[in-house]
Amino acid sequence: AAQVEESGGGSAQSGGSLRLSCTASGLGFGFDVTDIIWYRRAPGNECELVSGIRSDGSTGYADSVKGRFIISRDNAKNTVYLQMDRLKPEDTATYYCAADQLGGRDFPTGSGYCYLRLLGFWGQGTQVTVSS
Repeated sequence: AAQVEESGGGSAQSGGSLRLSCTASGLGFGFDVTDIIWYRRAPGNECELVSGIRSDGSTGYADSVKGRFIISRDNAKNTVYLQMDRLKPEDTATYYCAADQLGGRDFPTGSGYCYLRLLGFWGQGTQVTVSS
C-alpha cells in the first residue's frame, strides 16, 4: 500500500532550526521519479506551498522561506528533507508532504491542492511550533 509519512516536527525558538523528513513508498512508481512538495497550514491561514523538489533535483521555494529553508532528497532512503533554519513564529503550522509526478509542471501553489489533496499521495502532517 502507498505510504507517505512526515516526521521531524516539534517546537523551536525563534531563530532556531528543525529538519523535517518525508518518506514515501508503495506509490506505484519509483521514488527516484517522484516529485515531492511540502505545504503548510496554520490555523486561520490559507494552506500554502512551502517548497518542492522534482525527480531531477530541481527545487522551488515560497518567497516567505527563501534563504531560510533548504529542500533535498536521498533517493536511496526514499526520503526528502526540509531543513528549516532561522525559524520565525509565522512558520508555525502543520506541514504536509505530497508525492506525485508533475511531468515538469510548476509546483502547484493553489490552496485547493492542499485542502482537497489534489496531488497523488499525502502524509498526515507534522506540527511545527515556533515560539518568540
